[in-house]
Amino acid sequence: MVKLHDSYKKLLQIYTFSSNIIGTPYLPARFVPLHQNRHEIRFKTSGAGDRALQERQRQHMARGLPKQKPIAGVKKVIVVASGKGGVGKSTTAVNLALGLTANDQSKSVGLLDADVYGPSIPKLMNLKGNPELTDKNLMKPLVNFGIPCMSMGFLVEEVAPIVWRGLMVMSAIEKLIRQVDWGNLDYLVIDMPPGTGDVQLSITQNIPIAGAVIVSTPQDIALLDARRGAEMFRKVNVPVLGLVQNMSVFHCPKCSHQTHIFGSDGAKELARTLGVEMLGDIPLHLNIRETSDKGQPVVVSSPDSPEAEAYRRVAAAVVRQLAAHSK
Repeated sequence: MVKLHDSYKKLLQIYTFSSNIIGTPYLPARFVPLHQNRHEIRFKTSGAGDRALQERQRQHMARGLPKQKPIAGVKKVIVVASGKGGVGKSTTAVNLALGLTANDQSKSVGLLDADVYGPSIPKLMNLKGNPELTDKNLMKPLVNFGIPCMSMGFLVEEVAPIVWRGLMVMSAIEKLIRQVDWGNLDYLVIDMPPGTGDVQLSITQNIPIAGAVIVSTPQDIALLDARRGAEMFRKVNVPVLGLVQNMSVFHCPKCSHQTHIFGSDGAKELARTLGVEMLGDIPLHLNIRETSDKGQPVVVSSPDSPEAEAYRRVAAAVVRQLAAHSK
């Protein structure tokens, strides 16, 4: 009975602490004290003192959040995200980074692979090997096509699964950001993992982000998750630069007939709904897939192709939106 009573007291302490922080009951109804009920709890978090309570909650949360600290040498951070996997986010991130340098060769651009569980940048950028260390014990990014890159894929075997819990992932992300000698960069493009989880929150809370690019196909199921991703960035006060509609149309290589395999203009409609920019359309094309699989991204391997031009237009639109949001 004593142990049971102690356990119950601990649960009540957790309940009280969480209620003070978020203003809502943390425990299921069966753990609420007998002298209280849900209506009483709801009454205590509303009414004339509601604004004061919200201010206390904001102060509690502010104390619990880490202070944003810029990455040494990096002027602007652009995150490329999607609500779900399989929409071509990493391919877009790579060609966006290359497109930024192709449009303005005076700009230096880096690429960070934040998808710890499924790193794609080593394959897409045709990079292998372990990073060397500087005199200050910082990792040197691996470089190809003039783009310094860092990825968990450089630190583990190519086919080794990364079976880590959240805290280990957060520690790895911190090292990939802070313990890398990025040099001086105008832009650091971060290829985010899909979804709206720990990694996204950790990055947005720890470093100042200039803007987020949301990648989606026109398919309804992908757009639902893309909207969740956009709303998450808004909640953490990261500007949403706009949407990229990937795999927008398939051009038959033999007859040039156009087929909207995943639907048409879904991302454009979502951009209008969210009130954000439509950054561009990327076609579903064999050339993009083949060059990506070879580690020769289409922007550098086929610079005169319509597909490369589509990525360069997206990069130009991103720069315009960055300028607009910095005013």
